Amino acid sequence: MSTLSAIPTNVITGFLGVGKSTAILHLLKQKPDHERWAVLVNEFGEVGIDGSLISGKESEASGVFIREVPGGCMCCAAGLPMQIALNRLLTHAKPHRLLIEPTGLGHPQEVLAVLSAEHYKEVLDLQATITLVDARKITIPRYTEHAIYNQQMAIADVIVANKADQYEVEDFPALLDFLETRFGHNQMGLSSKSVFQVSQGELDIEWLAAPAREHQQEYHHHHNSHSSEQLAVEYFPPIELSEEGYLCIDNQGEGFFSRGWVFSPEWIFDAAKLYGLLVGVDAERIKGVFVTAQGITAYNKADGVLTEFELDDCLDSRIECISTDPEVLTHLEEAIFDCVLSKPYSSV
Repeated sequence: MSTLSAIPTNVITGFLGVGKSTAILHLLKQKPDHERWAVLVNEFGEVGIDGSLISGKESEASGVFIREVPGGCMCCAAGLPMQIALNRLLTHAKPHRLLIEPTGLGHPQEVLAVLSAEHYKEVLDLQATITLVDARKITIPRYTEHAIYNQQMAIADVIVANKADQYEVEDFPALLDFLETRFGHNQMGLSSKSVFQVSQGELDIEWLAAPAREHQQEYHHHHNSHSSEQLAVEYFPPIELSEEGYLCIDNQGEGFFSRGWVFSPEWIFDAAKLYGLLVGVDAERIKGVFVTAQGITAYNKADGVLTEFELDDCLDSRIECISTDPEVLTHLEEAIFDCVLSKPYSSV
């Protein structure tokens, strides 16, 4: 990476379901045509959905390069998963700008610490950290008392109250009061943050260049001695499907459980059945991309609202569900198989 220097870099963070991926897609639409942008996406679940959602709308041909780090907080394990993925992405894309989306249950302060490490000082130019928040949640203790939720607020240079079209008149003032009470009298105070309201993740590209504060806190991790080849295999193992052409994998942390499924592209699903199923699932977060008889269909559910849209392309079908109740995940698996129209022949 010796030829890369001072790449403008932004962390786009926020809790589960706040609309980070939608916001990044909106930023990508504003990308200058001659520029190459790189996006590093981290997800709580193990199978990775956001990369498929973004790449289904954008492609390397349009100057957008994407890499995923699935399976929890990418800054853990001494930041090695993040560094491996980031180095690969930068080498391949040679971008004019880098956007990083940590999982909604990750530790953004430690992500910033990794990006501020000595070996990235000449490579990356850390600019504004943008935190998305849903002001309607600001009076709900399960959010406001969550350590990661508060960390996302504390490290922000720009706070964006997303989904403003759904707010009641008191929601945004309540957010401002929360910020003033929680952060107004410390060194990372409200006076150093810009606060905006938007709908549908419509971030202004100019906010990316907002001033960023220094991120000098140090974090101590346990380092293991591995070769780069060993690390690549350990942290980014290839997805191996069963003989029937599917995979199920679980994760848990921070009081949440996730289960993800990947199906080979030969599995064909019924879009109407999938929609009917996912509408009724009570989960914190659902994201999916499916090959259906009607085309490639993506599903996104947050705050009990399910959206459905078409994608141009995908490599396989996959879905991730995050819930505080593991029983929800168990019941969902059987129901997903009921939505299958056809699947590859297996002699097993």
